[in-house]
Amino acid sequence: MASTRLLAIIAILVQGLINGDSHELPSFDPELAVAKVWKLLKARAFKEACNHNGRAMLVIPEGNFLLGSMLLSGPCTFQPPLMVQFNGNLLPQGSTSTAENADWITFMNFNGLFISERYHQWPRREGGMEGCMRWLPSKGCCKLLNHHPHSLVLRFKNLKLIKMNDVLISGITSVNAKGFHMMISVCNNFVITNVNISAPDESPNTDGIHMSKTNKVRISDSTIGTGDDCVSMIHGTTNVTIENVKCGPGHGFSIGSLGHYDAEFDVFGITVRNCSLAYTENGARIKTYRNESPSKASGIIFQDLTMDHVKNPILIDQEYATIPGSVDSKVLISDVEFSNIRGTTISKIAVVLACSQSFPCKGITLKDIHLEYTGDPGHNEDTPFSSNCTNVKVNYIGEQMPPPCA
Repeated sequence: MASTRLLAIIAILVQGLINGDSHELPSFDPELAVAKVWKLLKARAFKEACNHNGRAMLVIPEGNFLLGSMLLSGPCTFQPPLMVQFNGNLLPQGSTSTAENADWITFMNFNGLFISERYHQWPRREGGMEGCMRWLPSKGCCKLLNHHPHSLVLRFKNLKLIKMNDVLISGITSVNAKGFHMMISVCNNFVITNVNISAPDESPNTDGIHMSKTNKVRISDSTIGTGDDCVSMIHGTTNVTIENVKCGPGHGFSIGSLGHYDAEFDVFGITVRNCSLAYTENGARIKTYRNESPSKASGIIFQDLTMDHVKNPILIDQEYATIPGSVDSKVLISDVEFSNIRGTTISKIAVVLACSQSFPCKGITLKDIHLEYTGDPGHNEDTPFSSNCTNVKVNYIGEQMPPPCA
């Protein structure tokens, strides 16, 4: 067997190492820190691994290390996959001045990547969740997220993967991201399993896993709780399976927003099953803009979902982000099944199917739905527990609670 080349990142930043159990960072020069991190990781370790002709591994050793934004880009010549092992924790700098308009870690343009917690031997063997990527909150971070005049478009990511194929991510933790925890775009063949993603429920734009223009993704056996979507899938996302995922807090599992940009690619082949949602804004959601941009979303299954105090358990919203003078959504939603969805909701109207007047939804099926109202008994006491449907003919199968649309 060819020998494995081990490339250890011995000290991402010596000045930033936290000794013992202390959580206080020593003083250091942030700009110098970023420069040293970039030079050490990109110019030495990753470059050597990328250009290696055999198997290669990058290791973040035990300990806590500061880092700045980094781009790890191919093409590469190593024998896939590149192993990236997190034994320690990656922490941000206390200042956001060097991180504005930047993402933390970006992998781009090569095939074969395995990101994991502590690694045992080749071939891989599953171990404990000991490696973490962390963004610890600071006053600067909170100011950047909540008070920047363009905060809604500043989509920073803890981990960004662009033009990557054949990727396995297992056993890592992402805490309190600046924005998206994990962003995947123009990629193919991903497996994400046993990950733990968390951020405060009031933190903006902290989607757990966000995908676009990506095919063949499987997400399983993970826990995601954020201030936004647990998993979001926008244009060009195809053939995705999400199962055994605990979601909450957050905005649930979302397809969309769609119809936001010109010439969007279609979305199809999405399955979300055997998942639980607790205290989320939404459960199973499809949302589209009222815009001129046409596309399709089809072949979607939400199955075997458990809801616990979810505000909008079942939602198709084709009036998302409506502004004065906007047109009907041009996104055609078809062949969608909500099946065996049970639990509790805090809304009197638990099923909302608000489809486009110009492009009504087609082939929408609700099968075996049993939801119970657990909100304030005095809230909207004159409103019955019900469903609301517009511009759609629904195929109902089995039990329906709340009662189906008339």
